[in-house]
Amino acid sequence: MACRISELVLKCHDPEVLARFWCEVLDFVELDREAEGCIEIGPREGFGGAQPTIFLIRSDEPNNGHARLHIDVNPTDRGQDAELERLLAAGARLVDIGQPAEAAWHVLADPEGNEFCLLKRRLDPL
Repeated sequence: MACRISELVLKCHDPEVLARFWCEVLDFVELDREAEGCIEIGPREGFGGAQPTIFLIRSDEPNNGHARLHIDVNPTDRGQDAELERLLAAGARLVDIGQPAEAAWHVLADPEGNEFCLLKRRLDPL
């Protein structure tokens, strides 16, 4: 028997802002809300499906540089260029972390500066 990723936990200054952003990016919904600013978002079918949920925890700790783990996303219903425009309109911003100019991916940051990559290959929606 093996494990699989069921949740990603992200400490952040404003769970509300990041919940809205990542729900827009991933077509997720709010699944649960706990006291103290903790919000769980995930696929419409809820926890335990093929995709992990994201648990956003309010934290006032400063961000200490580049994260050692980041999220990669793939477009499901449009090409990479159109998806890049959609993500930028949702509040993402392009960032340069030293990736090659000819890279097949785009490095972006969410509203709190957490880096993620938009990959080129289009995936079928689940």
